[in-house]
Amino acid sequence: MGRKSFAVFVFILCLGLIVSGCPKKAMVKEEPSAQKAVESAAEKEKADKLEAERKEREAREREAREKELAKLKEEAKKKEQEQKEFEKSLVAQKTPGIEGEVFETKMLKRIHFDFDKYNIRPDDAEILKQNAAVLKKFPAVKIQIESHCDERGTIEYNLALGERRASSAKKYLVSLGIDEKRISTISYGEERPLDPGHNKGAWAKNRRAEFIVLSK
Repeated sequence: MGRKSFAVFVFILCLGLIVSGCPKKAMVKEEPSAQKAVESAAEKEKADKLEAERKEREAREREAREKELAKLKEEAKKKEQEQKEFEKSLVAQKTPGIEGEVFETKMLKRIHFDFDKYNIRPDDAEILKQNAAVLKKFPAVKIQIESHCDERGTIEYNLALGERRASSAKKYLVSLGIDEKRISTISYGEERPLDPGHNKGAWAKNRRAEFIVLSK
């Protein structure tokens, strides 16, 4: 074989090797892309599942909150209705007390609370002592402690805070010798402000407990 023919043979052989090697290279390039696509799809599926679980959990929590709020509102409405029924049965005429003194509703003074607190302050403790003295003079009088909050905070939180405030006032009166059967409680939360203002002065007035006469 001549040099020229040998060179042609080598060229054709090399060309054949190059051509036959191309598909393998193409396959090597395609495999990582396919694997990445599978991994990406798996990650997306996992993310979608986590998102669906999160939305489902939030829906359950929202439903639970709505049920609790509806329950609190229903309880407040029920207590308010009970109060109205008691008020209808009130005796119109004033009734003399043990010492012959005539009872008047203004004898029972309201008390106030600090922001986000339900403990009885020293000054208000003195007022409760005066209220207890009045109730001792008039043992037939039954009262309802109405508790109120300022407008800050959620409806649910203020209703619960109002319950604690009313309960604190009741416990204090009981500790002073008043029969707990003579005292009922109700919380109106922020629904019945004494002062409609939106400032510190109004808020301080609205954080209160009123003593309402149910029967005498």
